[in-house]
Amino acid sequence: MNLSYRVGHVFYRNLVSYKRFIVPTFIASLVQPLFYLITFGIGMGAYVGQFGGKPYLDFLVPGVLISSVMLSSSFECLYGTFIKMIHEKLYDSLIATPVSAEDAIAGDISWATFRGLVSGTLMMAVAMVMGVFPASVPSLLLLFVLMIFVGVLFGSLAMIVTSFAPNFDFFSYYTELILTPMLFFSGVFFPLDNFPAWMKGFAQFLPLTHAVEISRAVFSGVYKPGLALNFIILLVLEMIAFVVGVKRMKKRLIK
Repeated sequence: MNLSYRVGHVFYRNLVSYKRFIVPTFIASLVQPLFYLITFGIGMGAYVGQFGGKPYLDFLVPGVLISSVMLSSSFECLYGTFIKMIHEKLYDSLIATPVSAEDAIAGDISWATFRGLVSGTLMMAVAMVMGVFPASVPSLLLLFVLMIFVGVLFGSLAMIVTSFAPNFDFFSYYTELILTPMLFFSGVFFPLDNFPAWMKGFAQFLPLTHAVEISRAVFSGVYKPGLALNFIILLVLEMIAFVVGVKRMKKRLIK
């Protein structure tokens, strides 16, 4: 894989373009996670009671925060990349310059990671206003690292899907059959402890499960030995997805 400093130029181009839509995209990044926090955390939380001696909102925030990173980075490399590739012909323009196809694709994945980081940071700010904080300053820094990992992973996975997409409708299969079920089987809204054994086993194959486990440890301050394995799994999946995503998109761009 031939990557260069021009990845940063592609990222900067996206940043300049993003300034025009900063207000609506900020609002869009907040709507769904904020909806989850209010309806599940406050509304249903009044009926659910406490989890491990803490309010349900404390349990909910870590999972919703990471899922917001997942969704933002995924949508950027699904719909955003498809528009640039098919409708705006931006990739054709980029690779006609010294920017290589790998640089252009990696730049978009890095941009999707940034969008995920913005969404996660906004959600963390909302959670703090609602009284939910990471356990410590080092935990806060670890949370930012985790959000970057998750952004790269799901941005790369979305890039793989986009490399096969003939139209916008194709993305519904991925969002409805992969992303949405992950929200409900990865421990975002409910703990996995009381799930059937087969479901808990299935959840371990979902990358969001490992990200939520780490995020929840960051907020609770309780770090179990298995968290190192969660990080390793995320890192390995991220590296594989990034390489495959770049190669698949390059194959589609250069025929």
